[in-house]
Amino acid sequence: MVSKIEVSKSLPRERWGEFFDQFSDGNRGRHISIESISTEFGDETLIENAPLLAIVYDRPGKGNDLVIEVGKDEVNYAHTIDAPTEISTGQSSSGQMIALWISDAAGTKTLIKLQAS
Repeated sequence: MVSKIEVSKSLPRERWGEFFDQFSDGNRGRHISIESISTEFGDETLIENAPLLAIVYDRPGKGNDLVIEVGKDEVNYAHTIDAPTEISTGQSSSGQMIALWISDAAGTKTLIKLQAS
């Protein structure tokens, strides 16, 4: 049975660093899938069913990017989102976080789907 994803409001930019530090600590090892959704290039699955290592946000002036690191004990794959502009979370009807949507300055959206923990 597929859970319905309910989108919550966007996260305020000033909380992104703190949010991803806490998110990484609480979800390390949880399996994720990453999809890139672009009007220019179409939809592409970048990785499926891989353990999350961390999501690191470097604020403007320090890099202005978001890096999703996948692997068990070391980084086996990393996906970088340059100049993120909006971050939203998705929750199941039971309130568990099951998705993140990240938009960037180029208009590409990255969808991170989290498997049930």
